Amino acid sequence: MLASLVIQSIDIKYFVLPVIYIAIGIIIYSVIKNIVQRILKIDKKRLNAFNVQRAETIRTLILNIIKYIIVILVSLGILSVFNINIKSILAGLGITTAIIGLAFQDLAKDLIAGISIITENQYEIGDTIEVNGFMGEVVFLGLKTTRIRDYKGATKIIANHNMDEITNYSLHNSLAIVDIGISYDHSPEEVNKVFEKLREDLKGTIPNAIGELNIVGIMNLDDSAVVYRLTLETKPMKHYEVERIIRRKVKEALEDANIKIPYPQIEVHNGK
Repeated sequence: MLASLVIQSIDIKYFVLPVIYIAIGIIIYSVIKNIVQRILKIDKKRLNAFNVQRAETIRTLILNIIKYIIVILVSLGILSVFNINIKSILAGLGITTAIIGLAFQDLAKDLIAGISIITENQYEIGDTIEVNGFMGEVVFLGLKTTRIRDYKGATKIIANHNMDEITNYSLHNSLAIVDIGISYDHSPEEVNKVFEKLREDLKGTIPNAIGELNIVGIMNLDDSAVVYRLTLETKPMKHYEVERIIRRKVKEALEDANIKIPYPQIEVHNGK
């Protein structure tokens, strides 16, 4: 009778304790998940699409790490119930982990680098960056690779652990710089008067421009022209487009004011 009770109690222990460990694991994970979701609450109205994606990636990554840790701890607890030597298992796991780590070290480097890029906001989808001489727009950013497309349409796929020397042209505003050669026949006062009027006319009319046109002044005295410089702050990587607009507007303004823009001329003499 006593022996049967002992066997029955042992059987109940083997059944009840694993269920309790699993239930505790589920409860702990649910509590931690709620805490993480509250801390990393995403406001989709205030964030752009990529920032929402980045926040989702970070949240999913943290929850997955927590889930795996809880699963491992619960599994070890259940194994201890059945009097299995956990120390030997841990030693075996250590050796296995080392072998897997050596086999997949490049993948691990990519994942770590991808997490670092996302969490540190080194660049985002839509940014213009340059890596190892290749310049283009970031069209995809994952935990393993980054894809960059240049202006010709060529797409380069780079492993994240190789993204170590990056030039990001989209972090700050750009500057449109336009140099204009004016004939020596016109005084600086006359030229500046035209530029001042042009600045007033261009206020708020150039797309992607920030602020007002800046008249820097005379930059160089060339052989046949006085070189004046105009600058205008623009949104990131929009300076080329703004420079083209400024050049067109400057040419029109100078022509209206009868101010000459010098150009190379060749004189041919008849030898007769």
